[in-house]
Amino acid sequence: MYRLKEYSTSAPKDVDAAQIKQELAEIQSRLFELQRLLYANSKHSLLIVLQGLDAAGKDSTIRHVFSCINPMGCNVKSFKKPNEVERMHGFLWRIYPHLPAKGMIQIFNRSHYEDILVPTVHGTHDLEVIEHRFNYINNFEEHLTTNNTIIVKFFLHLSEDIQKEKLKQRITDPRRKWKYDIADTQEQKNRKAYIKVYQDIFKRCGPEIPWQIVPSDQKWYRNYLVAKRVMKELEALEMKYPGSKK
Repeated sequence: MYRLKEYSTSAPKDVDAAQIKQELAEIQSRLFELQRLLYANSKHSLLIVLQGLDAAGKDSTIRHVFSCINPMGCNVKSFKKPNEVERMHGFLWRIYPHLPAKGMIQIFNRSHYEDILVPTVHGTHDLEVIEHRFNYINNFEEHLTTNNTIIVKFFLHLSEDIQKEKLKQRITDPRRKWKYDIADTQEQKNRKAYIKVYQDIFKRCGPEIPWQIVPSDQKWYRNYLVAKRVMKELEALEMKYPGSKK
């Protein structure tokens, strides 16, 4: 069973930051080549799901880790609170148009899991609806994998103290004020409730496609772990350029 309090939010003390940053640069060079192979072959697609509490660093992770990727082969979609049109459809309706085509990498900044998280914490849907969504998501992800979509799910694990500090910066730092939303401060009070739901998600939507819980107090370590996992997933495909014998 996942218990987030048992997972560190920080890099191990014996890890050298300078060495990790150098390794990250090398991984990103490799990712550039792997993304070209993925695009050239057009046999598989990659869906990267980034989840985390407010201020966990989802935007930052995308910016720093995937700056090495050719924009022609990568898309990013941020899922915020459903709008009026989206609420008139099934909860996965807004997800389908953004699934990756063969050869593409798609990054979800928040995802279909928001439609379990928020309604559960705020009690806007009854348990029967939530139960249906758990089952539907598992079937949905199974369907994607059988169609050669690799799904990698990350939870960016940030300590409460660092979260409070980052939310405060959104109020005081002129470069970050545009990101401030009063709802962030209000939702921070629901931290324990969100963690409880996340733990349930990890348990129920994790056995087949496991979540990676990423220590996120230090950006350099968080970025390294995410990049390394994505590299391993793509390397496992053992891709070659079409027509190549090597």
